[in-house]
Amino acid sequence: MTDLSVNGLVKSFDLEKNILDGVTFQIERGERVGLLGKNGAGKTTLFRILTGELRADAGDVAFAPDRRVGLISQIPVYPDGYTVEDVLQSAFARTRAMADEMEALAERMAGGDESAATLRRYGELSARFEGLGGYDTETAVNKVANGLSIGGDMRARRFDTLSGGEKTRVNLARLLLEDTDILLLDEPTNHLDLRATEWLEDYLASFKGTVLAISHDRYFLDRAVTRCIEILDGKAEFYGGNYSFYAVEKERRCVERLRRYEREKAEIDRLSETARRMHEHNTELLHKRAFSIEKRIERMRATDKPAKDRALTARFVSREFYGDEVFSLKGVSKGFGGRTLFHSVELSVRGGERIALLGDNGMGKTTLLKLLMDEEYPDEGRVRFGPSVRVAYLPQIVRFEDPNRDLVDTMLWSRRGATTQWARDRLAQFHFRGEDVFKSVKSLSGGELSRLYLCTIMDEAVNLLILDEPTNHLDVASREWIEEAVEAYDGTLLFVSHDRYFINRFATRIWELADGAVTDYRAGFERYRRIKAELPPAEEKKAVGQRPVTEKKPGRNQQSAKRQLTIVEREIAAAEAALAALRARLEEAAADYERYAALYEEKTAAEAALDALMARWEALAAEAEGGQAP
Repeated sequence: MTDLSVNGLVKSFDLEKNILDGVTFQIERGERVGLLGKNGAGKTTLFRILTGELRADAGDVAFAPDRRVGLISQIPVYPDGYTVEDVLQSAFARTRAMADEMEALAERMAGGDESAATLRRYGELSARFEGLGGYDTETAVNKVANGLSIGGDMRARRFDTLSGGEKTRVNLARLLLEDTDILLLDEPTNHLDLRATEWLEDYLASFKGTVLAISHDRYFLDRAVTRCIEILDGKAEFYGGNYSFYAVEKERRCVERLRRYEREKAEIDRLSETARRMHEHNTELLHKRAFSIEKRIERMRATDKPAKDRALTARFVSREFYGDEVFSLKGVSKGFGGRTLFHSVELSVRGGERIALLGDNGMGKTTLLKLLMDEEYPDEGRVRFGPSVRVAYLPQIVRFEDPNRDLVDTMLWSRRGATTQWARDRLAQFHFRGEDVFKSVKSLSGGELSRLYLCTIMDEAVNLLILDEPTNHLDVASREWIEEAVEAYDGTLLFVSHDRYFINRFATRIWELADGAVTDYRAGFERYRRIKAELPPAEEKKAVGQRPVTEKKPGRNQQSAKRQLTIVEREIAAAEAALAALRARLEEAAADYERYAALYEEKTAAEAALDALMARWEALAAEAEGGQAP
């Protein structure tokens, strides 16, 4: 049964281009669908049309009757003085109305009303009330609030005092508590920490309704959706799998379109040359044949050359680091308003390390970064940097001194003595071209602000890179660009992120901030998660505040193994990517036996090489932890 039908949607905000140009699709009951597309493709516009917030220029939208729709990006205005608890309880307005009606019916029955209609209505309401969990709403509220990291202190606060991210999280909780049949989720993981994101994924796996989600979180899309719809050039393209399937299939389709285009172009060139020669003979019969060929050529022009957006190529510029210690924290404590965020933190960082700072929202991760940038000062202890350290910092919330400036003026202000041509060339490297460079900074989206800020700092030579949620608000293409830039950067890296793909790719050391202390895991993300899963709750609590989880101080062999481990991890990532490409080429060559046989041998050799790298990784990992290589 179809839950949502979209037919021929057209929407334009100017006269030159339709942002939606005939979008058509259907979503069946119980499906989990990811809505993909680069920033500005029209995904949020489509959502606003689905909820009636915007009117389409043409086309129509139809939801199945009696199906309740919830949208996370719309945050209602609540009455003055409403607390977070009030907002969460408002999800049960329907069940409370049912309870009131049941109470009225019970009073009528107690007064002697024994009619069949009254008894039937009371029975129907009672069954629905129980089915909706009306007798145990408190358990449901606690489950959802705990899962989304909405603690008791936050539940007591007034809703209008929350930050935008906190309001979004509370609204998501309210939406999940409602009797909603169709969930429309617009970037649901942007304001969630790792624990809350994984909780949401598990919740959606058991949700019995239909889900349509806009997201650029590749892990989330792999776990939460089973089909993808991409908005591309104003139209919808369909992929029958999760994000990983979409990525491989999109590349395959692009290659196939290019081949078809090239075959058609070669045939058109051949026929055009034949027609030209026929015209040169200047006979009536050959002229007619030439005209016939030209008409055939017009009918053949069916495939457009597939266009790929030019990739962002800017990179961080590394500066050589001299010394052993990049920075250290000695007995650092910090709190606000009587609440201690962290205390007695003892940490040191050596050159070339790549550290992920993890922890639930509100634990103080951004505050710790601000201490390093002298934007905040410790209540106790001190932060010390090596003498040759040069830092570049991307904050979580990007702000410019004068948001009314246009992009060119902003660039000129960031680089004294620069020319307008330099500013425009630099902006073009970051995909700000044409009239876009004369937009005001305040008109930019979150992703565009991050790109502009990076544009101002990426040509500075640095040896310490500090990133606070670097992939937030970025589409997949921009995330891949940031990842490539970080991959190419060979200095020291410290970052806060909830993007599991980013953490897994780069972190070789984890700092976990929890319960006022930082636990230092000298391991990558996957190993950190295994350690956490294997650690009993009592021991986990006991471990908090210890500096390294590893008990022995690393010796020279261990330090060498760790450096080699980082290199091998990068080689494994490259080998896995090459193997994935080979598998895709194998699928394409299924009908060509000779090519298939050659590619199969190549794939077998690549798999053997990957196995060898994995064995090398296991040996180095054991050595790095102080054990013996197997």
